[in-house]
Amino acid sequence: MLEDVYKDTETKMNKALEATRSDFASIRTGRAAPSLLDRLMVEAYGSQVPLKQVASVSSPDGRSLLITAFDKNTVGAIRKAIETSDLGLNPNIDGAHVRLSIPPLTEERRKDLVKVIKKKSEEHKVAMRNIRHKAVDEIKALQKSGDITEDGVKRGGDHVQKLTDKFVKQIDDTVTSKEKEIMEV
Repeated sequence: MLEDVYKDTETKMNKALEATRSDFASIRTGRAAPSLLDRLMVEAYGSQVPLKQVASVSSPDGRSLLITAFDKNTVGAIRKAIETSDLGLNPNIDGAHVRLSIPPLTEERRKDLVKVIKKKSEEHKVAMRNIRHKAVDEIKALQKSGDITEDGVKRGGDHVQKLTDKFVKQIDDTVTSKEKEIMEV
């Protein structure tokens, strides 16, 4: 029973960590990365679809992205999606291709992005703590139903805390590497 709580908690914390990483991947640094466009939705065939479903994205060099539409008719919609997004990029149309030049970041913009990352990481840490709190509640419920002893509750709480510490440290490590990536000129 306690093992089920541990497994469930670890699974939820893994998902929260992945959410942190995917959040960070969509934050623009000075380097061109296809993951920058992961959240972009394109109006195609009468509905909103992820860019990945209508085009492939590659990075021919460190400063630009090349979007190749699977259907030439969606190029205009891809351009519009990029222009209306919060990325601040200007698309250049070239037949079935859309080219994006990633301008270098200013020092001020870099510092703002670091603040954004730290704020997002704090939100994800709160999510981790909420997961821990629910797990501790489940462990206490097991004690109330007579399935485990008070010692079991203590051990379970300690185990859940260790899991939380491990995942919070991974979030901190992710923040540190992303911060280094952003501040790199």
